[in-house]
Amino acid sequence: LFHRCIVGGGWWSLSGWAFIFSYGGVMPVDLTPLDIYKRLPRTNCGRCLLPSCLAFAAALAAGHKRVGDCPSLAGAARAVLLERLERTPRREDDLQAEFLDRLQGKMRSIDMEKKAPLIGAVYERGRLIVNVLGKDFVVDSRGNITSECHVISWVQAPLLSYITHSGHAEVSGRWISFREIRGGLDWQALFASRCEAPLRALADDNPRLLSDLIELFMGRTIDWYQADLAFVLHPLPKCPILICYQAPDDDLDSDLTIFFDACCGANLHVKSIFTLCSGLVRMFTKIAEHHR
Repeated sequence: LFHRCIVGGGWWSLSGWAFIFSYGGVMPVDLTPLDIYKRLPRTNCGRCLLPSCLAFAAALAAGHKRVGDCPSLAGAARAVLLERLERTPRREDDLQAEFLDRLQGKMRSIDMEKKAPLIGAVYERGRLIVNVLGKDFVVDSRGNITSECHVISWVQAPLLSYITHSGHAEVSGRWISFREIRGGLDWQALFASRCEAPLRALADDNPRLLSDLIELFMGRTIDWYQADLAFVLHPLPKCPILICYQAPDDDLDSDLTIFFDACCGANLHVKSIFTLCSGLVRMFTKIAEHHR
């Protein structure tokens, strides 16, 4: 099932302030959602069909809205955003290859034997063995990845980013929200709409899905207040995530929150954490299609 569901998944990568979604659309270049927000009218008028200007800024950054979707935006601010956000995008395949090339170039300068214990990997015969969701992925000095599973780019980019990341911290056991990760506040609206909201909808539609994910991906349940089900997954050895789900009850809507060990922000850039979670939710969606 893992093999079947991972094949054909989307590709997400972030480098600097540029990133791609497999959904297509306009691709931003060098502005964060906060940079965009500062140039918006900030009236929260709702005419863009989003609840706030901050949500619109996040949608612009992701390429899911156009500058012209804000009818109040005019003058120099509109001109700047048009210039910096709606220039002709490069081909997705070219950007994917370029980003992975850079990561693979970094791999050539890594002392893998010294790196292994820092990232919770095993060094063996000149290669790193990294456990991803209960499956071993083998990475050589050129950044080539092999596994018993089919390896696609949404796995490659976060994994190589994790290995080449300069910071290293041990798992703390202290859980924090996405917004508490350094830089997470800028991406919170997008994280909520692309990660937590769709996963909550999946859980609502498939009551047994989350329990099956625990078994499928070597997760473990924990006690968590006000949660019907709370479980920990390790998409990367030292980047554990905690998923807490409260089922709907009478007039109360369901709720789902994804937490991160406090070490995650030191071991992986916030944009790569977002990428990783987006990829997981996309894969879980494919699993749900076979789960009905």
